[in-house]
Amino acid sequence: MTTLGCALFATRWLQAPLYFGLVAAQGVYVYKFFNELWHLIHHVISGHADETHVMLAVLKLVDVVMIANLLIMVIVGGYETFVSRIGLQGHRDQPEWLSHVNSNVLKVKLATAIVGISSVHLLQMFVDVHHTPRHDLLWGTVIHMAFIASAAILAYMSGPMAAHEAKAHALHETRHAEPQTVTIPAQRDGGAAQHDEAPETGAGAEERIQAAGFPARKVLETFDDGLLRAPDPQVIARLGKADFVARKANVVLLGGPGTGKTHLAVALGVRACQAGHQVLFATAAEWGTRLSDAKAAGRLREELARLDAYPVLIVDEVGYVPFEPEVANLFFQLVSHRYERASLIVTGNRPLGRWDEVFGDSATASATVDRLAHHAEVVTLDADSYRTRRLEGAAVGGWVTR
Repeated sequence: MTTLGCALFATRWLQAPLYFGLVAAQGVYVYKFFNELWHLIHHVISGHADETHVMLAVLKLVDVVMIANLLIMVIVGGYETFVSRIGLQGHRDQPEWLSHVNSNVLKVKLATAIVGISSVHLLQMFVDVHHTPRHDLLWGTVIHMAFIASAAILAYMSGPMAAHEAKAHALHETRHAEPQTVTIPAQRDGGAAQHDEAPETGAGAEERIQAAGFPARKVLETFDDGLLRAPDPQVIARLGKADFVARKANVVLLGGPGTGKTHLAVALGVRACQAGHQVLFATAAEWGTRLSDAKAAGRLREELARLDAYPVLIVDEVGYVPFEPEVANLFFQLVSHRYERASLIVTGNRPLGRWDEVFGDSATASATVDRLAHHAEVVTLDADSYRTRRLEGAAVGGWVTR
């Protein structure tokens, strides 16, 4: 960055005093709230407050709280978006909306908050309609409808803008993926050993499959479900339709080693690619490394936002190696960030009730499982390991030969 560019970029700090001024305004509203509350309590105790008076006083309190909420969004979200990071990642009190806020989302949230405040003002007018001039009622209604229309227009415009941004991220990741994005061994097969390829549906699908980082090409047609004790093969066929991606639901594949979890995860990822979705595959350890590196570089939020370009992320081999405390927290943030926003396919060798052994902390494990399994198809693969079966078959064959 040039000296001029650095100087221009540094001017963003001129906004910092403005946000501290809004903090002072927040203090004024705190004083106003308790002043109104004290007057309400005093009038009720003294018996000078009727039902209408109480309702109007409560609406004033609600109005003050909503304006204070609006100020908080502007102060925290605006500072984080336009001035500098606050560094709340992983903080237990981090607001839910801040994890995915940007200038576009912030504008929509502010417009929605203004509509809510205007609604309370209008309700106050109608509650006290006998003391409100008709002219004020008319213009109050007109202004409120204008706020609603502007908020609807902003929300409508934010959809195409967000879709365009996600498409741009996906194109960038596909064409200019950084070397550290995913580090994958040459072979890491948790299912059957076949390497048959699924019929391709076009050059675009093949590009998505190649960019996904699968350890090997797997398809559902080559998955041996003949020795499965559970689940019913129809469950696997239903998942193969990949409609869980459109529903932003998750798929959790649990079972012992060699039961085909990775095979199924890759095969479902291939189906998702063929359905037009971007997919990214890595083991739990690799995801932990990727997120840890992003956090160390101070770009965890940007990394999570970048992953939004992928409707499907595959996390393989959860539970084989216990998480370090920081990695457990980062995995929770990944699951929480994608909750009801995009799909995860997760494979693990332990029941969900025993994930506290993986996370080393029951609270983090419980919160992660709660979000992961809420909108999920949890499939437990019950079968003997295909590797063990092959070894037994080879031993029997050798015995017969002898």
